[in-house]
Amino acid sequence: MIEIERKFLVKSNTYRLKAFQETRISQGFLNTHPERTVRIRIMGYGAFITIKGKSSSDGLQRYEWEKEIDVTDAEDLLKLCEPGIIEKQRYLVKHGKHIFEIDEFSGENDGLVVAEVELNHLSEEIEPPAWLGEEVTGQTKYYNSQLIKNPYRNWK
Repeated sequence: MIEIERKFLVKSNTYRLKAFQETRISQGFLNTHPERTVRIRIMGYGAFITIKGKSSSDGLQRYEWEKEIDVTDAEDLLKLCEPGIIEKQRYLVKHGKHIFEIDEFSGENDGLVVAEVELNHLSEEIEPPAWLGEEVTGQTKYYNSQLIKNPYRNWK
């Protein structure tokens, strides 16, 4: 399946007041090759393995395949991952006709807050909420697979 997604920084935490779901996420990467990534994620009480292909030149779309796996298997696979585990709290916020996923990172990426919104087609418009900041779609340093290699705390 081709995923179409835009990514933004977040300029205030007022999205928390409108969140209809909050979930803790831990994830690691079995592979962070530029052509493909293989992610293991524990999200709340579920777990997933996800394979993502290389992003398009504008960063808007890429192939994504995901399958739910047993949490115990995910815990075992996290031990095999490349160094660095991403820890974050995810908030889901409905705004207009879209659902925004806002990730508040912790650990070595503490202080980074990013919002993503999935689109049905490339020309689809979004209604930006007031808390949405600068668009960073396609900036690879914001990819989770890169945050394990160069955490946000090292950017300053």
